[in-house]
Amino acid sequence: MYEYTLLSAQQAAAFLAASLLITLAPGPDNLMVLSLGMARGKKAGTAFGLGCALGCLNHTVLAALGVSALIAASQFAYAALRIAGGLYLLWLGLQAIRHALIVDEPRNAVNAAQSLRQLFIQGLAANAINPKVILFFLAFLPQFVDNTRRDAGWQMLQLGFVFTLQAALVFCAIGWFAGLLGARLSRNPALAAWLHRLSGGLFVLLAVKLISGR
Repeated sequence: MYEYTLLSAQQAAAFLAASLLITLAPGPDNLMVLSLGMARGKKAGTAFGLGCALGCLNHTVLAALGVSALIAASQFAYAALRIAGGLYLLWLGLQAIRHALIVDEPRNAVNAAQSLRQLFIQGLAANAINPKVILFFLAFLPQFVDNTRRDAGWQMLQLGFVFTLQAALVFCAIGWFAGLLGARLSRNPALAAWLHRLSGGLFVLLAVKLISGR
């Protein structure tokens, strides 16, 4: 019978420090949260960021169950997921660019077209179906597993929860402060439109990068 115990303090501290450094480093997720927060406001950025963070739970469960390893080993499954994720990001980018056309509408009116719940779900999906994040979790989590114990899956679940918690705090903070900055910049309708174009362009760029496998 396996003995399920909590992570050791040293194990959790080392993992948390590494996770914070990775989350704060410029990457697709925090850049998406940053650009969306600047374009659509602090609440929108926070909702999308929270969705991105909670999407990590999907990768945690897949890694703990060994499903991630199966996806990584199957070229067809990985390619299909990569293309699906890229097309979804492309759709999000085109939606953001479409918002740029509404340059004469107040900021709140533009944001009202998309509820916070929708933005949360979009962030959740954008992270959950990203195959590169699947590979990251598959490579990152096991490095902090204590191999002297027989509960590797349980340890990975705990590590994934720690990663998700710190990512939620970091992404929400990025979305919130980006929204504050964007609110100042978007007082000029033309500049607000360019913020939407910038946000949409970033999503499109990430989509092309993901689909091309680069």
